[in-house]
Amino acid sequence: QPYLVESGGGLAQPGGSLNVSCEAFGFEHWNSYDVAWVRQAPGKEREQVSCMNLVDGTTYYSDSVKGRFTISRDSGKNAVSLQMTSLGPDDTAVYYCAADQTGWGCVTKDFGLWGPGTQVTVSS
Repeated sequence: QPYLVESGGGLAQPGGSLNVSCEAFGFEHWNSYDVAWVRQAPGKEREQVSCMNLVDGTTYYSDSVKGRFTISRDSGKNAVSLQMTSLGPDDTAVYYCAADQTGWGCVTKDFGLWGPGTQVTVSS
């Protein structure tokens, strides 16, 4: 069965940076997926902060992270990373990696496969 594993979360100071990574295992045709980073903070709605269509490399960002976060695919392995800069307390959340095979996941925000999540905390 295919599965996703996130890594790289942790504690960052306001204004700092963190990278989180999502590695995929057991996937056939990984390069046909849409892969998203979705976060959820306590008491807040789930938010898709970034997404990449692995077929053509199209990327999407929410307004709340545009210009601060960068999604990229890792060459050499089935992985997608999210580089986060200029972090603020509002970025504190559990960050989940999610994947969709239809190719429409980034648009519909509907994903069938999810990782367990990694905690990102921004605090001084």
